[in-house]
Amino acid sequence: MTTDRTTAMTDGRRADTARRRQRVLKALNDAATSGDEISVSGIARRAGVDRTFLYRHRDLLEQLHALEAQPPNARGIGPSVSRASLQADLLAAQERAARQATRVHHLERRLSELLGQQAWRESGLGAPDDIDQLKQQIIMLEQQAVDLRLQLEERGQDLAAARAANRELMTRLNTR
Repeated sequence: MTTDRTTAMTDGRRADTARRRQRVLKALNDAATSGDEISVSGIARRAGVDRTFLYRHRDLLEQLHALEAQPPNARGIGPSVSRASLQADLLAAQERAARQATRVHHLERRLSELLGQQAWRESGLGAPDDIDQLKQQIIMLEQQAVDLRLQLEERGQDLAAARAANRELMTRLNTR
């Protein structure tokens, strides 16, 4: 009696599995012909089974992955794509990525410079702009002062020479 029940339960379970397999195969076929999304979740939802059912039945999972790997035009859906057009798209994408990488590098370098200048000013290590201007003006004025001292020394020497000449002339005039 227990054997009859066990056999009946086993047969029922096998029949249920067969029905589920048929539903999954029909869902795979329908998704492939209609161009719908082919994924484990999508097919499981469409067939009304749990995703683990697909993972337990490797043959169904392999069929699903094979259909999923095919491009849509290989399934007869949409316009066909040539290898040359795909390579052109890939080349354009690579060039765009290279341009963007160059631009990002330039912007990062500029940002680094600006942040460095800001940190230098905020840290107090660098002199503010107005102090730099004042220092340049001080240097210029010191140079002018040196030039004026040299002129003063030259004029002082000229004056001393003129005085010496006057004394000599006065001495000659007084000796006669």
